[in-house]
Amino acid sequence: ERDPIFGEIIKLINPHVNAFAQHCEMDLGRRQLVMDSLWINILKPGGFHAPHIHPHSVVSGTLYVVIPKSSSALRFEDPRLSFMMCAPPRKARSKNENRSFVNFEPKRGTLLLWESYLRHEVPVLKSRSERISISFNYRWD
Repeated sequence: ERDPIFGEIIKLINPHVNAFAQHCEMDLGRRQLVMDSLWINILKPGGFHAPHIHPHSVVSGTLYVVIPKSSSALRFEDPRLSFMMCAPPRKARSKNENRSFVNFEPKRGTLLLWESYLRHEVPVLKSRSERISISFNYRWD
């Protein structure tokens, strides 16, 4: 709120979040999705983000600013995994939609959006330089 650049970033992200909500066929009624938090991630070599979700949010996302070589992928977990206690492992070459985990290799300038209930993580950064990204959450207001 104090630096105008964040307002500009929000203006750029809002249309993408609205398009994402339409693509997901979210019935928002007369309410709308509103950004309620935004933070900068500076992931140092050897750093990681443990598996987590974003409670009380509908859409979460990350804008990738600096992506060094050998950067870690963002890893999403199939939300059904915790309910299938006796599920067999998936074939090595299975389709993304059938996998227990899906990795996304970010590139500089990528804006990635997902529903906030999806558990995700960033494995250890093996690069020698920092990875910088801006992450955010939208609530249903």
